[in-house]
Amino acid sequence: MTNTDRYLRLLRKSLLNQPYLDNELRIQYLLKCLSGSEAYSPAGLLDVIARRPEAWAQLQQWRRDGWADNEAMEGIPYSRTMLSESRLDNIADCVRSVVADGVPGDLMECGVWRGGGAIFMKGVLEALGDRERTVWLADSFEGLPVPSEELDLDLDLSRELYPHLAVSRAEVERVFREYDLLDERVRFLEGWFRDTLATAPVETLALLRLDGDLYESTRDALQALYHRVAPGGYIIIDDYFLPACRRAVEEFREAEGIDEAIVRIDWTGVFWRRAGHQ
Repeated sequence: MTNTDRYLRLLRKSLLNQPYLDNELRIQYLLKCLSGSEAYSPAGLLDVIARRPEAWAQLQQWRRDGWADNEAMEGIPYSRTMLSESRLDNIADCVRSVVADGVPGDLMECGVWRGGGAIFMKGVLEALGDRERTVWLADSFEGLPVPSEELDLDLDLSRELYPHLAVSRAEVERVFREYDLLDERVRFLEGWFRDTLATAPVETLALLRLDGDLYESTRDALQALYHRVAPGGYIIIDDYFLPACRRAVEEFREAEGIDEAIVRIDWTGVFWRRAGHQ
């Protein structure tokens, strides 16, 4: 394993909070004690993994596979990303590919939450010695919009219902600084996708990653940015398992005559590579 591989593996683990899962388990235990559902004991706190093996296995699974249900949401506040190991590795593979193949353009994530995916993009660029590309973060930094499209009406993830999904730009910048990755090549597009992406000062993209959940957000991002992806660049869709998101992708691909194969990453993430690179 090279030093680059070791750095990226450690960065991935850190963003997922994997080195400290035992402390997450202790927090869960203490919360149960405070609620009265469990009796406190010093041994229960110190030997928490042995005493709660099923909860320990669940925490490991969530980091490995990503979050898939509301019950898993209780683990979200302790990590910097909701992506799975596979989806972070996919980011690394795509960035390595465009750098090695000389595909021009910047990297962009639309829908960043705490910034973990974009931080990983920047970390991969730094590890590979790429000092030219910019990483763009597009987000409202106010959570998801209240659904307005019919296909989104049963998926209200707006701030009022899910306040933990609304992470401020200041908080994302703070996390970037923790990893020594915030500089002039990290740029923010703050606002709703429908207001910011069409006029975004981005000429060419080598990687476009969409994590907006909704039909509207996915459609708006593809319409505004897909044609800025260079031949040989990658398009990653994080929420393809959601019917509304998948519908937006399928409609766009059909309208544009896109026939590149969609490749599955894990239970929710997919990607394809734009044709034409020599």
